[in-house]
Amino acid sequence: MSDHSAGKTRERGKRLDPADFIKANMRLAPVPSVPEVRLYQAHPGSGLRRLLEPDDDSGESRPEPQPPYWAYAWAGGAVLARYVLDRSSIVAGKRVLDLGAGSGLVGIAAAKAGARAVIAAEIDRNGVVALRLNAQANGVAIEIRDEDVPAGPPPAVELVLAGDVFYAQDVGRRMMPFLDRCLAAGIDVLVGDPGRAWLPRPRLCLLGEYHVPDVGGNGGSEPRPSAVFTLVPTNAC
Repeated sequence: MSDHSAGKTRERGKRLDPADFIKANMRLAPVPSVPEVRLYQAHPGSGLRRLLEPDDDSGESRPEPQPPYWAYAWAGGAVLARYVLDRSSIVAGKRVLDLGAGSGLVGIAAAKAGARAVIAAEIDRNGVVALRLNAQANGVAIEIRDEDVPAGPPPAVELVLAGDVFYAQDVGRRMMPFLDRCLAAGIDVLVGDPGRAWLPRPRLCLLGEYHVPDVGGNGGSEPRPSAVFTLVPTNAC
């Protein structure tokens, strides 16, 4: 192998530092419809694929990288963040769980609205880094749980905020048993969603609606109706 080829191989195999990559290649900017919160957000020139490539060329079998959901402000999170900021009494003085936190938008909004403590559940390793950077950029303290929180008992919180956790059938099926355990433990659950296919509508009572962009994955779009619901044990609406 020539020196030039060997150099290219080493460059491909070099692990990018997620924090350095995010700060260098993503834009720290206010979130559309939630300008109180600034996030590191992807744009067409971010080159996120480089952060998602395998760490080396060893040929070893590696898990497929998670899609970079954390790089965008999805509608379900945006509407929930807007709702919380407009009605701070919902979270004020409470311990709150931001479930499937992604960028941390909802948890950051809760912290800004006066939550006593915020736990953010996120398992994507790059997402954890982005969440920490976003919390720092907004001057709030958030406890990050990078384990599979829905697989276990509810943490010691009084409120769960679930933004856009029903975007796929398998994800929704994993979330519902955990959310039911939360309800059984006396923990309130609020859901933010733009009306995705797997939303458990019979279990939801509408609280409020906003028009927010669903910017996840496509760089932006026209505002569309998105709603905040409370999850109930049975058809109690």
